[in-house]
Amino acid sequence: MEAAGEKGVARIKPEFVIQAEEQPQTPQKEEQSEEPASKKPKREERKRGQNKARGVPWKADPGTQVCVSLIDVREGEPWPECERGAKCNHMHSARDYLALKPADLGSTCYLYSTFGRCPRGLACRFGSSHITEEGHNKVDPELFDPDRPASSTNVLSKEVQLALRKYKYDFSKSEKVCKGEKRQGPVADEDQVKLKAEEKPKIEWRDKLYLSPLTTLGNLPFRRVCRRFGADVTCGEMAVASSILQGQPQEWALVRRHESETLFGAQICGNNPLILAKCAQVLQEQTDIHFVDINTGCPIDLIYQQGSGSALMRRPNVLEQMVTAMTQVSDLPVTVKTRTGVYSDKKTAHTLIPRLRTSGASLITLHGRSREQRYTKMADWAYIDECAKAAHPVPLFGNGDILSYEDYKEKREMCPNVAGVMIGRGALMKPWIFTEIKEQRQWDISSSERLEILKQYVNFGLEHWGSDDKGVETCRRFLLEWLSFLYRYVPLGLLERPPQAINERPPPFRGRDDLETLMASPRSADWVAISELLLGPVPQHFHFLPKHKANAY
Repeated sequence: MEAAGEKGVARIKPEFVIQAEEQPQTPQKEEQSEEPASKKPKREERKRGQNKARGVPWKADPGTQVCVSLIDVREGEPWPECERGAKCNHMHSARDYLALKPADLGSTCYLYSTFGRCPRGLACRFGSSHITEEGHNKVDPELFDPDRPASSTNVLSKEVQLALRKYKYDFSKSEKVCKGEKRQGPVADEDQVKLKAEEKPKIEWRDKLYLSPLTTLGNLPFRRVCRRFGADVTCGEMAVASSILQGQPQEWALVRRHESETLFGAQICGNNPLILAKCAQVLQEQTDIHFVDINTGCPIDLIYQQGSGSALMRRPNVLEQMVTAMTQVSDLPVTVKTRTGVYSDKKTAHTLIPRLRTSGASLITLHGRSREQRYTKMADWAYIDECAKAAHPVPLFGNGDILSYEDYKEKREMCPNVAGVMIGRGALMKPWIFTEIKEQRQWDISSSERLEILKQYVNFGLEHWGSDDKGVETCRRFLLEWLSFLYRYVPLGLLERPPQAINERPPPFRGRDDLETLMASPRSADWVAISELLLGPVPQHFHFLPKHKANAY
């Protein structure tokens, strides 16, 4: 095994290794940075962080889009008038729109063939099976059930959004709790909103597999894929508490839950106990979730500089007040995800965890690296086990560097005090890791099986984001972001000494077939080619630059 922090080399069988003379010598244009040379950071700095000036991959021209009033007009129904009138700059003739509409991306609409109705109707890019010549939207009576509940919940209603935006939502419960928290000396019973211990839901997660809340990549379609492979616990992407309280739709989208997520939580971040308490209250009252997780490990500079995320490890008093207030205002279990510390040479989690335990946290997850380390060192599982002892009787989950059943088994054996594991990058590189762990085996998955996983993800994405132009390109963008991690998987049958370790970088290699070779390519142009197999050709002027610069080996 490689020493902590060392990058290893994945040993590929010689017949699959691409020799130096076979490798392309010129970098591809689309993968070059557009920043002027004078503004480029040093080489070692370019490996980290985000491509912040990457722009939008594609933007629709409103003049070529059909008005929303015409999208879902059933056969036999009259064409409605647009409520916006002259202010609307979209097309208002279904026939004119169909004449200009690009060719369909496929002959079968997943939504129509599955549910009997496509809500994107006239605008669907797979609509030939359910759009009439006049532009009406067909409904299959054998499949369509008007009484079927929506497959995803936690949608922000207009009434709640308006109340939040106009500061009319009743947060007196949270304000009362936090007023008691700030009081010096003894606190009277009437100043607190207490729940009896037996009223608090218990977290019994021992040995469950927890999919990490992954920013950008941990979207609802991806979580559905992981659920199918055996993930037990799922959590939404990190949402900013203050944005939740402002009723911002893009933030509320992060707490959407699919019906398949049987144990689901929302992760929030913030720097103020009152804001976190209010957020916990509104989430309990307006959503269907099982727990609320506080992010105290996010290393992103913007979050850290605001005193949120991993900065809370340096503000233990504030964090303690947050947990206490949230547990008093809500009967949802409050969990905390944290790191070993801020700095690589100063571990502090063992001093913070007892305070989280006494303030009411129901479960703690510890990522075995500091904020400063990001992914440059191996996770310290010995320290995770030490912290699990300090957390007792509160369960503690460990997180870091699990990419195979062998990794999982090793960590569980060396950490008897840890209640379970959370998996992040391992799930991004191979979402079938949950199946491998539950079935205690290695899975030499084929390229065709992997393509089926991508097809499944795309179908889930079209259901979630829509099958019109905007939905298709949103789905494509998130698929490409995921492919920037998926290509790092080395097929099991190509390795001389399987399984692959998460800190091992393979030499350039070819797969056992053309598709496997394409899936192993580090070139974003090849990721776009894979997306075109599933979502058709990219629009004109489309470009893609992945969000994350880090190679994360």
